Amino acid sequence: MYSNHFGLKQDPFSIAPDPRYLFMSERHREALAHLLYGVAGPGGRAGGSGGGFVLLTGDIGTGKTTICRCFLEQIPEGCHVAYIFNPKLTVSELLQSICEEFHIALEPSAPSLPTVKDHIDALNKFLLHSHSAGQTSLLIIDEAQNLAPDVLEQLRLLTNLETSERKLLQIVLIGQPELRHILARPELEQLAQRVIARFHLDALTEAESAQYIAHRLAVGGLAGPSPFDSKALKRIHRLARGVPRRINLLCGRALLGAWANGQHRVDRVVVDKAATEVFGPEVTAPAGERRLTSYALGTVLLLAVAGLCASLLWPVQTPLPVSPAASIKNSVLPAPPSQTPGPATGASGAQAAASSSASQTRLAGRPVEALEPLLAQAPRELGTAWRALAKEWKLATNTEDPCRSGSLQDLQCYRAGNLSLLQLRQLNRPGILTLQAGNGPATYALLVGMGEQTALLRMSDGLHRVALVALGRLWRGDFATFWRPPPSYRPELSDGSAGPAIEHLAKQLDLLDTSTPRAPGSTPIILNAALRERVRAFQRSQGLKPDGQPGPMTFMQLDSAAGTIEVRLQSDPR
Repeated sequence: MYSNHFGLKQDPFSIAPDPRYLFMSERHREALAHLLYGVAGPGGRAGGSGGGFVLLTGDIGTGKTTICRCFLEQIPEGCHVAYIFNPKLTVSELLQSICEEFHIALEPSAPSLPTVKDHIDALNKFLLHSHSAGQTSLLIIDEAQNLAPDVLEQLRLLTNLETSERKLLQIVLIGQPELRHILARPELEQLAQRVIARFHLDALTEAESAQYIAHRLAVGGLAGPSPFDSKALKRIHRLARGVPRRINLLCGRALLGAWANGQHRVDRVVVDKAATEVFGPEVTAPAGERRLTSYALGTVLLLAVAGLCASLLWPVQTPLPVSPAASIKNSVLPAPPSQTPGPATGASGAQAAASSSASQTRLAGRPVEALEPLLAQAPRELGTAWRALAKEWKLATNTEDPCRSGSLQDLQCYRAGNLSLLQLRQLNRPGILTLQAGNGPATYALLVGMGEQTALLRMSDGLHRVALVALGRLWRGDFATFWRPPPSYRPELSDGSAGPAIEHLAKQLDLLDTSTPRAPGSTPIILNAALRERVRAFQRSQGLKPDGQPGPMTFMQLDSAAGTIEVRLQSDPR
């Protein structure tokens, strides 16, 4: 979204483990070298170290999975690889997964389900056949701290599969720091003694954090100077604690914030605001800093003023109950008979493009207007604003209540509070803004377009261009719009939920994250811990509360990010 603004060809701070963005700090180079040595040994041949376990640990987000993918790219030909990324399995399930990864066909000893012995016999046969053909076999288990003790013991027994010359299976365990403590337990001493190489991946130093950011910007296509000044880089390192994934989240959010405010440089104020949204308010105000504020009242006042100004442009979203008017409550709004879901409805794409072009031509010569004088034209009844919004969405409303008039259709009214201008840009859909000058009455303006520093409002006499800064002074964050829930959607989807709504959720996430494609014909998708974690990652990237609960704002942001939104904001040509 902000790439063009900063001269980038792609998003450099995606949290997907793309090996192209791997920053090889001294620690990362050592980690990769340990993996390669553990598997290839001093002779450079896969499996040459004689089997056993290779251990790679590191805190969350330090780059373990990215290093693993880089490691996989350097594995020589003739090495079979089985990769297990979800190790919360029983012994039987783990053996089944290993056989499936190695594409081993089982020959059950009985017509019943395969036993543990069936899997081990088939695996041993496969390993012996590969060895005789001069091939080697490697098993990689990610998130290995989740392995149960009996599963770890079974893995140890698998390293007993051997010939008179060498072990037949090399095992790499990748996990969080607690994996080291697990393997230090007395009952796992036999396994610990078989670890032939181990490495713990620490966080980046301050200098490495700055180099890491510069590296990712360069890979992303940046040709000019870095958008982060020196104070911002130091602050990013401190708030992210040198953890690459946290750096990615914080830098990406800071660039979005700077772009939303029309800035080309990211300073400490922008970084702190981004950190508050990504990590929470407590991150930017540690206890030590809070104690110091009592001795620096002048500094506090300056920061408070800066924070107040920034909050007008960048507050945190909190949903409000849907209550457009006394008679409008969470009801369903209809689409006209000619409208079908999708980016284009009614007129053809060519007609829509011509209409948009004509609208931009009409706007091109208009100046930026003062907002307060326009409030006299804005309706003071929310119901009137909803009817105007329904026309903007080209919806047929024949009653005074647009949210009830088509209760059998698919669009619903939705209202939220404490949104930011950045979130309006991300939602990218026309809606109603609640505006109030001083202690005056609340009025309702129809937002129909946004530019980098301007907004387009539709009043009774037509379109008006106003400055975003001016809009931020009078807008308190209330926003109302229409949205189309996915089929079978219901509030507060619980764990284990399945059906069209969950399928739609997974599909939209897949469109945005191609690093974890879902195999065709796979088992039905359910809302589980893994899917909730993907939802949280998306929510963090969009400035939403990362609770893992897919609600209206999450679905609307997904539709916008995936390009499947039906009615979009106009782009202001200015």
